[in-house]
Amino acid sequence: MKTLAKTVLTGVLLFCAKATMAQDGTIYPLDNPEEPNAIPLGTGGVEDQPSPETWFRQWGDPMARNISTATLTPFFPESGKANGTTVIVAPGGGFRWLSLDNEGWEVAEALAEQGITAFVLKYRLHPTPESLEDFSDSMNRTFDEASKSTKDGEAPPRPRRNLSDQLEDAEAAYAMIVERAEEWGVDTDRIGMIGFSAGAGLTMHCTLNSETMDLAFIGPVYGGMGEVDVPANAPPMFNVIASDDFLFNGQFGVIRSWFQAGVPVEFHLYQNGGHGFGLGNPDRTSNRWFEAFMHWLDVNGFLKGEDR
Repeated sequence: MKTLAKTVLTGVLLFCAKATMAQDGTIYPLDNPEEPNAIPLGTGGVEDQPSPETWFRQWGDPMARNISTATLTPFFPESGKANGTTVIVAPGGGFRWLSLDNEGWEVAEALAEQGITAFVLKYRLHPTPESLEDFSDSMNRTFDEASKSTKDGEAPPRPRRNLSDQLEDAEAAYAMIVERAEEWGVDTDRIGMIGFSAGAGLTMHCTLNSETMDLAFIGPVYGGMGEVDVPANAPPMFNVIASDDFLFNGQFGVIRSWFQAGVPVEFHLYQNGGHGFGLGNPDRTSNRWFEAFMHWLDVNGFLKGEDR
């Protein structure tokens, strides 16, 4: 497997800790919600996971941690509106929690409104402390240690993480979608994947390492920007980040890698938006990225399928 020493995982965990744990971002306990449409992927559990899956609310959004059972939740367009294009959506959270609403369900609903069949991937996570207080403290410590190396404008450290569970989950999701393509109205030549923060890292990890996924396009949204070794069969990439995002830090490595490999790439560097903006926050230039993504898909022929 190709390593991720210079990849999109750069600083994902470190920034997320700061972005979601600071100041008024108080964490509140949340009962685990019903997920009636979630389909288990059957990829097993998490080694050395002492705590059950729990949910919390922060910045008004529901989030989950200690996920040990991966699932796939479909969001289908209205009857007659589907065009066959399909997107796997990978939420972020530093591989320690998932922002399932802001970077998952809301995005999938927006895609479905455009005639795209979307699937939110709830992938397995690395264990976190059972109590919310200990969880918050551990993430703040992680950020504080990392921030010392970024005060002078240096690139954040590149944590090496074992993403074998997450890759297995993504591959299982892709395989399920292909297997049930006829039932779900999926054009198997137009299955793409987008991800946010750590989900962008997982999207890139799948692109670089999977031997079973044949993605038609990818969309890393505010992921790491380090250089990568681009595979010969790499898909076109639509990449989004804001200049005031901790993960940007003046880096264009992954964009340069795609460009030098001769693979189509579109890059949107927004003036502001910070990190974790999902579909958008008030009064930020990054709020139009989804419209740009739809236009990019359309111009590149990914939305030209017949209505289903």
